[in-house]
Amino acid sequence: MMVRTMSSTWKNYIRLLCLERIFGKGSSMRFAEKLQRRVESTGSRLCVGLDPRPGEGGAAHARDFLLQVIEETAAEAAAFKPNMAYFEAMGIEGIRVLEQILAAIPDGIPIILDAKRSDIGETQRYYAQGYFNGWNVDAVTLNPFLGYDSIEPFLDHAGKAVYLLAVTSNPGSADFQRQTLADGRQVFELVTALGERAKSEGRATDVGYVVGLTNAEAVLSKMPDVPLLVPGLGAQGGDLAALAGAKRSAPDVINVSRGILYADDGKNFRTRAKEWAAKIALGYA
Repeated sequence: MMVRTMSSTWKNYIRLLCLERIFGKGSSMRFAEKLQRRVESTGSRLCVGLDPRPGEGGAAHARDFLLQVIEETAAEAAAFKPNMAYFEAMGIEGIRVLEQILAAIPDGIPIILDAKRSDIGETQRYYAQGYFNGWNVDAVTLNPFLGYDSIEPFLDHAGKAVYLLAVTSNPGSADFQRQTLADGRQVFELVTALGERAKSEGRATDVGYVVGLTNAEAVLSKMPDVPLLVPGLGAQGGDLAALAGAKRSAPDVINVSRGILYADDGKNFRTRAKEWAAKIALGYA
């Protein structure tokens, strides 16, 4: 597939959006409300994962590739999810690419930064400052297994959200997350208890959860009705039937990365996004 180079007009557009995103946004709307509005306005729960493989073209190729993905899929995207690992793998140039694509995502489409950070409170405070204040992303994924004090630095940012890893899509989620405790609860229910605590304390940041579609059927009935980020559809083999009958009202979003970016089907990104959005809508029908 041909990937266009970035024209001077497009570069100027990116700079303008970057300034608007950093300096021009401000809203009392909670993240869940913003995401719900986006889901309703598009009729889509598709989260487009941005996982670039630089290949022989390096960071410049990854940038142009992702800019084209964003342009072609924005109409169908309930959210975009850049995965930090892919950008970090390109070094400092990858971080520059991340900043450019964050600026290119149209205002009004939530950005979920997939970072899965976990550290003690002081370090987490700087992660939160960088992601929410510096890059102005709307939400970030966190590993909650250092406990409540490790997520607290993220909890007082109005209009933002964190998605705590609860039940991931990999087979290893059975090693810890789905183990049963002596009191009958499963380990992931300790994670959802952190979110319920934040809610009871009136924290400004919304708390949602990462629930892998490959393992969702057995756990959805125990998940609070708050936003879920659901990976595992497409290349990971998750089945949308797991969502049938869940009767959830929260603005859950279903992530598709490789199925849009790298499917070997001869279709463009726009067509793939439309098809995946339609499949997801049927799963929630």
